[in-house]
Amino acid sequence: MSNPKNIVIVGAGKGIGLKTAELLSEGNNVFAISRNETDDLRALGTSFYGIDVSKDDLGVLDGLPDQIHGLIYCPGSIVLKPFNRLSEQDFLSDFQQNVMGAVRLIQKLLPAMKRANGASVVLFSTVAVKLGMPFHASIAASKGAVEGLAKSLAAELAISAIRVNVIAPSLTETPLAANLLSTPEKKDAAAKRHPLQRVGTPEEMAQMAAFLVGDNSAWITGQVIGVDGGLGSLRV
Repeated sequence: MSNPKNIVIVGAGKGIGLKTAELLSEGNNVFAISRNETDDLRALGTSFYGIDVSKDDLGVLDGLPDQIHGLIYCPGSIVLKPFNRLSEQDFLSDFQQNVMGAVRLIQKLLPAMKRANGASVVLFSTVAVKLGMPFHASIAASKGAVEGLAKSLAAELAISAIRVNVIAPSLTETPLAANLLSTPEKKDAAAKRHPLQRVGTPEEMAQMAAFLVGDNSAWITGQVIGVDGGLGSLRV
């Protein structure tokens, strides 16, 4: 990116969010939001806000710059249960974190993004929305709502030069997915489900997020982009 940008990253404490903060902190002003400030995040020296955007008062963010060029929202949850064991609270919690947190923050930062005269919002979904996977009812329902939100906002905000896109990963080697990849056997089985025969890395998701907030993606909006090792599109 040619000019430094003011970029807000939610969920920056670990996993994909942390890798994205690491990547974008070179040459940009990164404002990291997470419930907890991890040692890795502290080492980056980025501006940090320790809040839960899905429920906490967002007034603390009034100190952000007058212009925001990028917002990357990547908190995640993996609640995998048979449908009859999912509680109403499971559905509500996933929706609150994945959808309402994004809604609240976009509404908060919308004036600053409009003042930037060109801004980008990047949200995260999952390949399970496109494919349909057993035991994913709660997370797929909330992430499906994320995709619908993004397309609606992309249409509504295009006139304000604000782009909105979604990254839809498959299984990625992050702390969130640790239980699913906790043994060599589990990791091997997960890899073999993908046409490219491996799981994703946080760095690969971060590269896509960085691209979508950068100038080289200036004509891309309203898209759900699968970064999924081919799982969402291919049968091999």
